Amino acid sequence: MTDGSWITLISLGVTFLFMMGVPVLLVIFYWVVGCSFVMGLTLDNTGAELMNVFNKGFALLAMPLFILTGDLINKSGIARRLSNFAYACLGWLRGGLAMASIGACGLFAAISGSNSATTATIGSMLHPEMVKGGYDERFSAATAAAGGTVGIIIPPSIIFIVYGFLMNLPISDLFIAGIVPGSLMVLAMMIACFVICYINKWGFLITLSPWRVFKTAVGAWLGFFAIGLVLWGIYTGKFSPTEAAGVTVGFCIIVGVISYPLNKLMKNKPDAPVEERSLASMVVVEGFTPIEIPSIVVRSAQITGILAPLIAVSVVMQQILSLLGAQQVIGGFVTGMGGYYPVLFTAMAIVFVAGMILESLPVTIILAPILAPIAASVGVDPIQFAVIFLVGASIGFITPPYGLNLYVASGVTGVPYFRLLRYATMYLVSLVIVWFCVAIFPSLSNTLLPGGYLFELLSGLGG
Repeated sequence: MTDGSWITLISLGVTFLFMMGVPVLLVIFYWVVGCSFVMGLTLDNTGAELMNVFNKGFALLAMPLFILTGDLINKSGIARRLSNFAYACLGWLRGGLAMASIGACGLFAAISGSNSATTATIGSMLHPEMVKGGYDERFSAATAAAGGTVGIIIPPSIIFIVYGFLMNLPISDLFIAGIVPGSLMVLAMMIACFVICYINKWGFLITLSPWRVFKTAVGAWLGFFAIGLVLWGIYTGKFSPTEAAGVTVGFCIIVGVISYPLNKLMKNKPDAPVEERSLASMVVVEGFTPIEIPSIVVRSAQITGILAPLIAVSVVMQQILSLLGAQQVIGGFVTGMGGYYPVLFTAMAIVFVAGMILESLPVTIILAPILAPIAASVGVDPIQFAVIFLVGASIGFITPPYGLNLYVASGVTGVPYFRLLRYATMYLVSLVIVWFCVAIFPSLSNTLLPGGYLFELLSGLGG
């Protein structure tokens, strides 16, 4: 048998393993090892390449720190305060609680940078409340899954860190470029949510109370401060994304440890004036004890332990694909489309199809080095293409058959995977509309970057 025949046989074999439910990390690893033997590459070479991925990637240090941030804000109670604020603002609308869950996903994403963490946290908190509030359980679970897609677009973003590392782009610029598209994704999903709930008459309405909005805003002040701290530091250049991750982790630990005894102290003062106890409950979150920190770190390390090997083995897979000439084949196909929009839309179609069967990390690592230079050759701005590429990858989180967020939502809510698909479709359509808007209008990505309209407007106000 020729080398090509062996590689085809190996590819068919790992495809069968993937269809049987073998984790994607092992599927890619088996393919890498099998192709390495066929091509005469030693396992020593494969191991060395796996290690080189992290030896050269200082920016990747931000990944475990942002994952830890997500767990810390969840454990401390900050995430619940953000959810309460979103509900106070939107609960008076039809489908307000569902829309609030999407808004809470956007707020949580602005601190954690992870799609799965966003889906799991907001889904576990608000799915039971939505079911109690008269929403269909399938719709409730699908809403959590769809809301989590913004976890990798609204900064800070783990996948933007990986993309910037691969393509040698400023991660801070990528973060800033993701703010407006991520916000539009949240808005589009809220509109879709409102339409679905209005048609089905789901949700109990609450009265819009300025006092309740103010009270929950004060209660969520620590979350707003954490979001502002990250964005301010990166936008002004005070610290790098990796440093921002470290600062945010330190802030969350200090807040959690200090808040716990203060919260206990107020609960042990039943004779305190009502106003005093009310103010304290608004300002002080639940927190956690120092003894709980190791367990939080271990949980974050488990997630990092899944993502980090996947990054490394996907990089090696991309290298092997390059040796096999896949880059030339895909590049020739895309370039053959000719013209700005044909090339761009063809690249988007490839990302969409890849997102249906692979997680965003391998999609980014394998396809970004192939598609980004082609897009640049027809005049697409590298930062804009990064946002286009990653918005497309994020849509893959609710696109069957893979749809990672659908699996996560199914796991935390108990709703079977296939029962989520019906209500995920409407969200999918809204996200695709935003995706094409980001592709057609470059200003949506660069308006906050130097030279962009909002950047100039904000600079004028500040100076």
